[in-house]
Amino acid sequence: MLKEFKDFAMRGNVVDLAVGFILGGAFSTIVKSLVTDILMPVIGLLMGGVNFSGLFIALDNQTYANIEAAHEAGAGTINYGLFIDNVISFIIVAFALFLIIKGINSMKKKEEAAPEAPAAPPVEQVLLTEIRDLLAKK
Repeated sequence: MLKEFKDFAMRGNVVDLAVGFILGGAFSTIVKSLVTDILMPVIGLLMGGVNFSGLFIALDNQTYANIEAAHEAGAGTINYGLFIDNVISFIIVAFALFLIIKGINSMKKKEEAAPEAPAAPPVEQVLLTEIRDLLAKK
């Protein structure tokens, strides 16, 4: 059973999937930082100084200074600002994956378009051709 597991785990597809999963997690962290730390402050500034990560609705109809204060008071909240951040992050990740897959597909099309070299004729055919050429010279 250990040998079977080793064979399974060392297959190219499983290893490729593991590498892709790890890189995807790292890429997601970078995109999240890009959205949270760079894009959303700029968008918020353009919209009059809005901090999207602090936008929420308290479900008990009270007013709180921030999400943490609402949670400390035991109020449920709808954090629509964080949802907006996550939607923008998703769109960026999806667009990046689209570009990567589009690039891979275009490389595959180039490979398919390249003509294959003609296969070498069988040895018997080569020998018969040589014999024919020798007889033609006589």
